[in-house]
Amino acid sequence: MASSQSLQLQKRLASRIEACYDIQSLRKLHAFILHHACGDNDFLGSKVLTGYAKFGFLNESRLVFDRIVNDRLTLWSAVLVGYFRSGHFGEVTRGYLRLRRRNIGLDSSGITFCLKSCAESGDLDFGRGVHGDGFKFGLSGSPFMGSSLIRFYEKCEDIYSARKVFDEITERDAIMYTSMISGYAHIGGENAIGAFTIVRDMQMQGLEPNRVTLVSLLQAAAQVKAVKEGVSVHGYAIRRGIGSADEVFETSLMDMYMKCAAPQKAVRVFGNLTVKTVVWNVLISGHVRNGYDLEALRLFSHLTAHNDFVVDLVTLASGLVGCANLKFAKEGKSIHGYIIRNGIKLDIIATTSLLHMYSKCGNLSKGRNIFDATVNRDVVLMNVMITCYLENGLSSEALKMYNELSECRMAANEATILSVVAASSSQEDTRVGKMVHGHIIRNWLPLNVEVDNQIISMYSKLGCVDYAWRVFSPMIYKDLVSWTSMMMAYVLCGFAGKVVSLFRTMLREKLDLDSVILIILLKAVSQLCCVNLAREIDSYIYRIRMERTIPLVNSLLTTYAKCGKLDTARLLFEQTSRKLSSSWNAIIAAYGMHGDCKEALMLFDKMREDKVVPDETTFTSLLSACSHSGEVDECLRVFRLMRDECNVIPNIIHYCCIIDLLSRAGRLEDAYHLLGYLPAEHSVPSMSSLLSGCKVHNNTEIGEEIGRQLLHVEPEKSSSCSLLSSLYAEGERWNEVAQVRSLLKDRGYRITTGYSMVDLST
Repeated sequence: MASSQSLQLQKRLASRIEACYDIQSLRKLHAFILHHACGDNDFLGSKVLTGYAKFGFLNESRLVFDRIVNDRLTLWSAVLVGYFRSGHFGEVTRGYLRLRRRNIGLDSSGITFCLKSCAESGDLDFGRGVHGDGFKFGLSGSPFMGSSLIRFYEKCEDIYSARKVFDEITERDAIMYTSMISGYAHIGGENAIGAFTIVRDMQMQGLEPNRVTLVSLLQAAAQVKAVKEGVSVHGYAIRRGIGSADEVFETSLMDMYMKCAAPQKAVRVFGNLTVKTVVWNVLISGHVRNGYDLEALRLFSHLTAHNDFVVDLVTLASGLVGCANLKFAKEGKSIHGYIIRNGIKLDIIATTSLLHMYSKCGNLSKGRNIFDATVNRDVVLMNVMITCYLENGLSSEALKMYNELSECRMAANEATILSVVAASSSQEDTRVGKMVHGHIIRNWLPLNVEVDNQIISMYSKLGCVDYAWRVFSPMIYKDLVSWTSMMMAYVLCGFAGKVVSLFRTMLREKLDLDSVILIILLKAVSQLCCVNLAREIDSYIYRIRMERTIPLVNSLLTTYAKCGKLDTARLLFEQTSRKLSSSWNAIIAAYGMHGDCKEALMLFDKMREDKVVPDETTFTSLLSACSHSGEVDECLRVFRLMRDECNVIPNIIHYCCIIDLLSRAGRLEDAYHLLGYLPAEHSVPSMSSLLSGCKVHNNTEIGEEIGRQLLHVEPEKSSSCSLLSSLYAEGERWNEVAQVRSLLKDRGYRITTGYSMVDLST
């Protein structure tokens, strides 16, 4: 009786474990099992470890595995199956290796799921080893194992090995023939014609192709444009009565005729289609995926105008995505109205498409109403709402949504964490980012390299480079993004020397660097103004024969220019065969920072002669060059040229360049007039330039007005107080000087002496 009750308890616990919706519930059940001395039960243990794997907690899963491990082959197979179904393919292969080391044999289930894991992860070499184990244990000759091996080699795109396995099996069934035909169709290319050799052999063995076989044959015919074979498959399907009112088959048939340049036959097939929904869905979604959103919406309008056409959720979702991409709010609302009028119940995909549409069209409040009206919310929908808030710059609301998710006891996944960390990066208060990071750690949420990289990026944007290093340093596995994130953190926070140290470490560890890392490294070298380092990186690029992409060459050019080697920068530019606008912008900026306005303008004229269209960045570089050279008239000429001839609308940076130059040239009233074109939140740098100009040219009237505005806009900065104090001192207004200095003292400001440095070695 006790034994019967124990079995019932085990079944109930197993059922509860499988139904767990979050990690906390699973941990409570695990604690209950341990408390009632069931921790060594391999049936419950396999359920618990699979549960931990499902939630991404592999360390706990391994600990449970170590506790229950024994020499029962069925248990090992159950564990491998559990890991595979949880998507942890690496754990399947690791478990398989441990099983082999115990020398207790193998069964077809363990080998099959290990092969499936290798297929999913693309690990051809490990899969070949598993194939060899199957051969040694006499398991590779069965039809079941044969099909698994064929599917493995097919997914790894090794059609020759798949065919070898197929030829070595003497007892073949219809499933194995279909697997081999599907392999040829999947891999495609010229080999696809081999599918028809297999189907002829299949028929000679008295086996009849089924619907799946015929669909694969149609795909193979489409690959090699074998219209004759395609027509034969079509005729066979008609004789056998296969494919009638079958959307997948009819769509494959129509696709085959189109790819075989037989449009008339395709039109006849389309005219006979009993259900056309999938075909139209393929057309609409295909247009959206390829960026033809307007054409997709035209197709959608055509379909909805016909009463005999059944619009399904896939059609609606595609239409909403097209509206979102084009920001067509009116058309998006029209589709929403169609949904309401027809009483269509939305699934998760259509609901998320509707949310994205309203978000992209700037009506997030309407999207929030839809979210609030959705009864069965899951973590996917919550993630979409968080993303919508981030797209609209509402990071605080995104964090509130994350809190709401936690209160609903939903298990956050990787997408949630990545979005929330991104939201924390936008907060000015560093405590928010630290709180989110702490919450992730405390709640044992899944951490992986992608999440760690995002956290490093967050801390770098918040200026907490020490915290970024604390995340980066203990990481066991670091990918290139990890190194890139850490290097960017140091660059943003001004620790250029640390970036060079990381570069040296990567070289010692023989890591393959990409162009992105080298571009960040060149930014650090620019900060250090170390020409020897620039040459070392240039030589490294040459040695490893890395492709000299336009961004990489531009970064190298800019670095040489900032290190004082303008001739080397010009040589790099001249050696660039394909000069884009970004290339011209880089060399113009290089001459601008060296104060050579004349050469910068000559390059601009040459750029226009070569029919390269100048953009905002081009004029920023030109105006900056004029500003550094003190060429007021040239600067104003370029400004008018930008506006009147090149149709480039001046932005804030352009106005700032001109105001800075006018201020230094003593044309203070003109600079003050231009200042009125800038929004208050972006005018501070220009106001500071104008105040400096007022000090130099002893214009107390404008200087006093600008100084008081600056004290109001940024009271926390001491530089404004210092400039205003100096201005009053120049005019011998000592009472005002005393007032400003008293203000400095009251606020506890101290003036830090600035410095600059350059590497003089060559």
